[in-house]
Amino acid sequence: MYSSHYFFGKPKAIVLLGCALFAGNTFAQAGSPSLEITATGAQEATQSILTPTKILQGDELLNKLGTTLGATLANELGVSATGYGAGSSRPVIRGLEGSRVQILQNGLSVGDVSNISQDHAMGNNMQNTHQIEILRGAAALLYGSGSSGGLVNVINDRILTNLPDRPTGAVNTSYETVNNGRAGALELDGAFGSVAVHVDTAINNANNYRIPGNSTQSQGEPIGGWTVPPSGNGGNNYSGKLPNSFSNQNNLGIGVSHIGQSGYTGVSVERLNNNYGIPTPEGGYIQQSQNRYDLQHQTRDPFDGFSSFKFSAANSDYNHTEFTSAGVAASQWKNIANEARFELAHNPLAGWKGILGAQISAASLNATELGSGSYAIVPPTKTNSNALFWIEEGKWDSLQGNLGLRYNNVAQKPNLGTVLTPEAMNIGGDTPSINLQNRNFNLFSYSAGGLWNYLPGQGAGIAYTVSQRAPSAQELYSYGAHESTATFDIGNPNLNKETSHNLEFNLQKTTGLIRAKASAYANRFNNYIYGYYTGDAIGQSGFSVVTAQQASATIKGIEGELTYNWNQAGLASRLFADASQGTFDAGGNLPLQPAPRLGAELAHQKNGWLSNATYIYSYQQNRLASWEQGPAPSYNLLNAGISYTERVKDVNWTIYLNLKNLLNEQIRYATTPMAVRLYAPQPGRSLMVGLRGTF
Repeated sequence: MYSSHYFFGKPKAIVLLGCALFAGNTFAQAGSPSLEITATGAQEATQSILTPTKILQGDELLNKLGTTLGATLANELGVSATGYGAGSSRPVIRGLEGSRVQILQNGLSVGDVSNISQDHAMGNNMQNTHQIEILRGAAALLYGSGSSGGLVNVINDRILTNLPDRPTGAVNTSYETVNNGRAGALELDGAFGSVAVHVDTAINNANNYRIPGNSTQSQGEPIGGWTVPPSGNGGNNYSGKLPNSFSNQNNLGIGVSHIGQSGYTGVSVERLNNNYGIPTPEGGYIQQSQNRYDLQHQTRDPFDGFSSFKFSAANSDYNHTEFTSAGVAASQWKNIANEARFELAHNPLAGWKGILGAQISAASLNATELGSGSYAIVPPTKTNSNALFWIEEGKWDSLQGNLGLRYNNVAQKPNLGTVLTPEAMNIGGDTPSINLQNRNFNLFSYSAGGLWNYLPGQGAGIAYTVSQRAPSAQELYSYGAHESTATFDIGNPNLNKETSHNLEFNLQKTTGLIRAKASAYANRFNNYIYGYYTGDAIGQSGFSVVTAQQASATIKGIEGELTYNWNQAGLASRLFADASQGTFDAGGNLPLQPAPRLGAELAHQKNGWLSNATYIYSYQQNRLASWEQGPAPSYNLLNAGISYTERVKDVNWTIYLNLKNLLNEQIRYATTPMAVRLYAPQPGRSLMVGLRGTF
């Protein structure tokens, strides 16, 4: 229970770790702090020194890489994940997810509909990912005004920015026992004169995965003192393999770029297919596909006073169909997204350097209930966004500072001829209808912060960020049944813009064998948008009615990390802890909040051998919203891995073995809606073996 482990809502162990982080600063060594965030994979870098920021790459990325972005980042500091089976998982950053955590691919929006609902998988493939970046504060304002939780940029380097001096590439294949998972990936880079070419492809097929114990706790078996009711699927309670937990995906990507003395111009195209199960009591599956086209151009030293001009654009055509357990198409979601942006980086001026630019985007969303009496779940809606941004960072002796400004105009234009009434959908009852109307939002976001390097490699910082978000089309205009979440969603066309005020303090030590960082933050929301379960149900389906509402809310948290020789040869270790608590200012808890966690990692690297082990303890989460059932149980997660790399002629071959959930614990994320959390635990104990080659 929290009462025995918490001090002002935070685990004592986290407070102790924070003290250890302060003590760790006594191990100072000479050197200057520098944390560079590439943000787009280009040569220039935007520094973000005031907030905890993560770059996942190299061996660390390969060891943690999962089939989804959420699974890959789930154990990072301040980051948890949603868990809709194996096919769909997004990151949750500091208690925030969905539209508040923007996902990019090579610096541009991924263009899917995963921010609308947790059962919607992201429109990108992880197997050929080269780098993942987490940005917050001023750096995040380069890309969006609504990323109050943060921003994640997935980089695959499909458009090459440098000419390879010889053909290079990588091949990877693996097998996993828990789901009979077979995966393979291939990528090749080459050059023909001044033209660089990239090709990548990947396939990942996994059957239903095995689970520890039973899928649904039968009546009389408590979870944390609460008895789970029977499932809506006739009380089915599975053991062994979990139905509708499979995932099959494949993709093909091609990039071509012309590279000259002053810059490059490149284009790329990608096709992604994804077919995955939805492990709810009702069951079902989703078939997803997306075509994506990208254009990038960069000119170095375009004119006096500026070091770089960059232009990028993307078009994505996304759709998915949701099927019932009987294989009947129930609904279809489509989204066509276009985005373009330019950035101008200026030379240092009076100690300041920075980037200014503009960004435009347009998206057309349409969600339709299929079958007899077809109707719009979300009416055809066009969302147009125009933005200007300006980011600056300066350094004066031991002081550093940054400023970020962003103005956005967002217009939501639904098809006003769509009728959203109970009669039009033949559902009856007292369900309210909604009147469609065009909405326009002016958003102004800004960030300011400072860092005092009181000793070489050691600093204390403060940052304040105001972030405004326009309601999404789904939050404004949704009206219909959503099979995969077993809900009947009703939007609110009168929603106001959401504003977050985030204040953060941090300490960091960035040099030496021992490094550390600790942060405490408070994020105050005006007009926080959330889905409220009314307690009503619709017709024979029994789907819960969920309405979009707003209220003042606050999320407070603390997180810390202490590392020794991390990502270096020899023995390395890492300790971390994070906790956040989200509440409505009028009383009660925010829904889908992550549980506090403690974690430790050990790694050893020598003579081609790399071994690692990770242990995480997640506390029980009983601070739930009034309509949530629970609590979400605590769990112990133990993962381990070992690999050996040997160079044979011109190829570095790596054979690896990864063990996941060694303790075979039943894991149910508090960040996952009840439709899945109560009836679908995460996979049980698993062994993965694989072979990887790079040349």
